[in-house]
Amino acid sequence: MADQIPLYPVRGAAAVASRKRAAYYSAAGPGAERPGRFQLEDESAHLDEMPLMMSEEGFENDESDYHTLPRARILQRKRGLEWFVCGGWKFLCTSCCDWLINICQRKRELKARTVWLGYPEKCEEKHPRNSIKNQKYNVFTFIPGNQRIPSDMVFLRTSEKAGSCFIRTDQLDGETDWKLKVAVSCTQRLPALGDLFSINAYVYAQKPQLDIHSFEGTFTREDSDPPVHESLSIENTLWASTIVASGTVIGVVIYTGKETRSVMNTSNPKNKVGLLDLELNQLTKALFLALVALSLVMVTLQGFVGPWYRNLFRFLLLFSYIIPISLRVNLDMGKAAYGWMIMRDENIPGTVVRTSTIPEELGRLVYLLTDKTGTLTQNEMIFKRLHLGTVSYGTDTMDEIQSHVMNSYSQMYSQASGNNANSTPPRKAQSSAPKVRKSVSSRVHEAVKAIALCHNVTPVYEARAGVTGETEYAEVDQDFSDENRTYQASSPDEVALVQWTESVGLTLVNRDLTSMQLRTPGGQILTYCILQMFPFTSESKRMGVIVRDEATAEITFYMKGADVAMSTIVQYNDWLEEECGNMAREGLRTLVVAKRALTEEQYQDFESRYSQAKLSVHDRMLKVAAVVESLEREMELLCLTGVEDQLQADVRPTLEMLRNAGIKIWMLTGDKLETATCIAKSSHLVSRTQDIHTFRPVTSRGEAHLELNAFRRKHDCALVISGDSLEVCLRYYEHELAELACQCPAVVCCRCSPTQKARIVKLLQQRTGKRTCAIGDGGNDVSMIQAADCGIGIEGKEGKQASLAADFSITQFKHIGRLLMVHGRSSYKRSAALGQFVMHRGLIISTMQAVFSSVFYFASVPLYQGFLMVGYATIYTMFPVFSLVLDQDVKPEMAMLYPELYKDLTKGRSLSFKTFLVWVLISIYQGGILMYGALLLFESEFVHVVAISFTALILTELLMVALTVRTWHWLMVVAEFLSLGCYIASLAFLNEYFGIGRVSFGAFLDVAFITTVTFLWKVSAITVVSCLPLYVLKYLKRKLSPPSYSKLTS
Repeated sequence: MADQIPLYPVRGAAAVASRKRAAYYSAAGPGAERPGRFQLEDESAHLDEMPLMMSEEGFENDESDYHTLPRARILQRKRGLEWFVCGGWKFLCTSCCDWLINICQRKRELKARTVWLGYPEKCEEKHPRNSIKNQKYNVFTFIPGNQRIPSDMVFLRTSEKAGSCFIRTDQLDGETDWKLKVAVSCTQRLPALGDLFSINAYVYAQKPQLDIHSFEGTFTREDSDPPVHESLSIENTLWASTIVASGTVIGVVIYTGKETRSVMNTSNPKNKVGLLDLELNQLTKALFLALVALSLVMVTLQGFVGPWYRNLFRFLLLFSYIIPISLRVNLDMGKAAYGWMIMRDENIPGTVVRTSTIPEELGRLVYLLTDKTGTLTQNEMIFKRLHLGTVSYGTDTMDEIQSHVMNSYSQMYSQASGNNANSTPPRKAQSSAPKVRKSVSSRVHEAVKAIALCHNVTPVYEARAGVTGETEYAEVDQDFSDENRTYQASSPDEVALVQWTESVGLTLVNRDLTSMQLRTPGGQILTYCILQMFPFTSESKRMGVIVRDEATAEITFYMKGADVAMSTIVQYNDWLEEECGNMAREGLRTLVVAKRALTEEQYQDFESRYSQAKLSVHDRMLKVAAVVESLEREMELLCLTGVEDQLQADVRPTLEMLRNAGIKIWMLTGDKLETATCIAKSSHLVSRTQDIHTFRPVTSRGEAHLELNAFRRKHDCALVISGDSLEVCLRYYEHELAELACQCPAVVCCRCSPTQKARIVKLLQQRTGKRTCAIGDGGNDVSMIQAADCGIGIEGKEGKQASLAADFSITQFKHIGRLLMVHGRSSYKRSAALGQFVMHRGLIISTMQAVFSSVFYFASVPLYQGFLMVGYATIYTMFPVFSLVLDQDVKPEMAMLYPELYKDLTKGRSLSFKTFLVWVLISIYQGGILMYGALLLFESEFVHVVAISFTALILTELLMVALTVRTWHWLMVVAEFLSLGCYIASLAFLNEYFGIGRVSFGAFLDVAFITTVTFLWKVSAITVVSCLPLYVLKYLKRKLSPPSYSKLTS
C-alpha cells in the first residue's frame, strides 16, 4: 500500500499534464478526435492551429510548483532561533509590509443590497441594514423638474399621469436626446403619496457595476394578497448626474457616492508631462554626468594634491553652469507666451488654454481619439429622402407628398360622409389583395401613416404661465397647440421622422402608454390603440408596433429597421438593396418601413403565445424573440427613408487634413454600430476606397480568436468594433488587438462606456509609445480627455464639463486643424531651439572656464565673478535668447496648405541626442576659440583677459541667436540691440569686475585701452573666427541638404 504512494506528487502531476499535452498534440491524424472548440473558455489547447500568441501559464505553474516544493520543505524543518537568523526576519518584515500595503490599498467590497420601504419596525437603525447610510439624502428623494438627480435611484412615482417621465443623460452617456423612464407600477398606482410610508415593501438591487445601460433588481410588496413581485430593469432607474426633463419624480436611493454609475465611470486625473520635457530631462542628466566627469578629470590632472576632495567640489561649483538652471524658467515663460498666442489667434476665436505646461504636445500627436455626437456631428437630424420603389422624393419635392396626403384624406372622408356603412369592406378587400397595383397617392399615404405610427416618440407640451389649478382642463386646452409642442424620443432619428410627417400634414398630437392620436391635414383626429410595442435593440436592429384603428377596428403590424435586418422579412423586391447602397454613399441613415395587416384571430393567437413567452423563467429572451419572429414574415414593403445627421462645419476637410498629416483617427462613441458606421462614411473618416471590417459580436476566447484571425487577413481596411467585443478581446488578446488595430487607417468603437474610452487611450500609450490626443464635448468624455497626453474639449450642447476638464478648449471641431498644424508646430520648434540654446549658453562659458583653469595649472580659480555670471544669463543674453519664441520656420498659411509637413515633427528630429551633440561640439569649439584667442592676442596685456574674453563671448552669443533665427521679427532686432546696449553701458559701471580676481589684485578696467582700435579689431577677429565657420556650414547644409519645408518657402 505504502509502495504505491508517489513520493513527489507535484512531479507526478507535472508528468501527467505533460502526457496530456503530448497526447493532445500527437492526435493530428485525419480521424483523430480532439476536445470540442467551445468546451472551456479558458482552455487554449484547441486554438493551436491559429497564429495568435498563446499563454503558457499552465506550463509555467507546473514547473514552478515542482521547484518550490523542496525549498518549502527545507524551510519547514528549521525552527526557533535558527529559522529567524537564516532568513525568518526577512519573511516577517516582508509579510508585515505586504499586510500594511493591503490594508492601505484595500477597496470596500461592493455588495448587493435590500432597501425597505415603509414599516419602520423592519429597520433596526436609522437607516435599514445593508442599505444606504448617507446623511445627505433621505431614503426617499423628491426631485422637481429640471433638477439634477443626486444619487442612483429606483423610480417609484411621478406626477405624470402616464406613469413615465423623460430624463436628460447628456452628462452620463453623451447623447442629447431624452430617455423615457417608467415608474414601478405598484407604487405609481398608490392613491396618495403618503402611502409609500405605510406599505410593507422592499427593493432588491444588484451590486454596483460600471455598465450604465443595464440593471437587475426586483420590487416586492409583502402586505398585499397575493404578494406583488415586479422585475426592475434599466427603464426603472434614475442614475446620478442625469436631469429630470418632465414632471417630478420620487425615488428610493440605492447607490450613493463612489457606488454611483457616474462616479464609477470617471477616473482620477493625472499630472501631464510633455514629451519635450522628458527629452530635456534626459539631456540634463547627461550634462550632469559630463559635469562630474570634467571635475574628476581636472582633479586627476592636478595629481590629487592636498585635499583633492575640496578641489573636486570647487570644480563642481565652477563648472555648474553646464547644468542649465535657467532652462526651466525660459521654457515656462515660453509656454506661457505660446498659450497667449493661441488665445489671441483670430482664426480660432474662443480658444482657451487651460494647461500651460504641454503646448508642445500639439506638435507631436500620432493618434487622435474623438467622440461622435456633438463633436463630429451637430446631432440634428434632417429628413432628406423617401423612396417608394418606383418613385423617389427629395427635399425639393416634399410639396408633392403633402398634396398626395391631403388628397388621400379628403377622398377618404368624402367617401365616409357619402356612404359611412360601406366604407370599411372595400378597405379590407384592398388590404387583403396586395397584388392589385395601388396608385402613387395611396402608396405615399400608407408610407406616411406608417412613419407617423411606428416610433417611440412622445409629444411634450410646456405648461402655460399662470395655470395652477384644474390641470386636466389646462392639458385639454394645450393638447393641439403647435407652438407649445416638442417631440422627445430616445433617438433623434425618430424625432426627425415625426417632424417630417408633421410638415407633410400628418401630425402626432398625443401619446401615452396605450394610445396615440394623429391629426390629419383637414383637422380630424385619428385615434390608434397601441396593442404591443417591440423596442429597438442592437441585436434585432429593428422596432415594431401593433396598433388598432379605433374608427375601423383594423389591426396593423408596422415595423421599421436597418436594411440588413429587414431585407429577409419583406416580400421579394429588386430595388431595396441598390437604393440602400445609393443612400449610404450619400451619407444618409436609412430605415426600411414595412407593414402587415392582421385579423382579430391572428392577433389573439399571437397575444396568447407572446404573454406565455414573457412569463417563462428559462430562456425568456429567446422565446419572446421566436414568437415575434412568427409575425415577421412576408411583410409588405412600404418605403425606404433617408435621414441626414448634420456634421459640424468643415469636418470633412479637417479630417482629411489630419489624415494627410499622418495622424490616425479613432472614433469612440456610445452610439449604435450602424449610426457610427454611417457617420464614419459621411464624415470621410473612412475614405470611399477603403473597406470596412465590422467585428462580429464575441463573448468567449474562442470566438475572439477566430474573429481576430479573420481580421488579420484583411489589408488596409477600417475596423468597426463594439464595446462588448472590445472588452472580450482586451481580456485575452490585448497585445494582438492593439497590434492589428494600430495598422488600420481608421478605427470606430461603438457602444463605448466612459471607462472603456479611457482604457483605449491608455492601451495606445502603453503599446505604441506615441502621443495621443482626445477630443470630446460631453461629461462622458472627461475620462478619455484626462487620460490622453493632450485633451481638447469642445463647448457644445452637452455643457462645459469636457471643456473645463480639458487642456485646451475650442468652440468648433474645425479649429483643431490650425491648433495642431500651426500652433503645435511653432510651439515644438521654438521650445526645441530655446532649450538647446540655453544649454549651449551654459556649455560655452564652462568650456572657457575649463581652458582658463588648464592654463593656470588646473587651479580652481573662477574666470568671471560676481555680477558678470549673473548678468550673463539675465541682462546680457536673456532677451535675444528668449526672442526665439517668436521664430517660425513655415508661415501659418503654408503649414495649413501642406499638412504633410507635420509628419516630420512626430519623428522628434528637432530635439534629439544627435542635435544635442552638435550643439555640444559647437560650444566646445567656440569656448576654446574665445579663450585661446584671448590668450594669444593679448599676451602683453594679459591683465585684461576677462574684459576681452567676456566681450567676445557676448558678441558671439548675439551672433549665434541671429544664426539660429529662421524668420526675423522686429522684437528680435530690438532684443539684440537692447542687450548689446546694456553690456556697453555696464562696462563703465562694473569696471572692478573686468579683471583677474577682485579689486585686491589691483586689476581695474582701462577705459582708454578699450576704446582703442587694437582692442576692437582683436575682439572682432576672435568673434569672427568663432562664428564664421558656423555660418559657412549652415549655408552649405541648406544648399546640399535643405529641409523639406524650404522648397515650399522658396
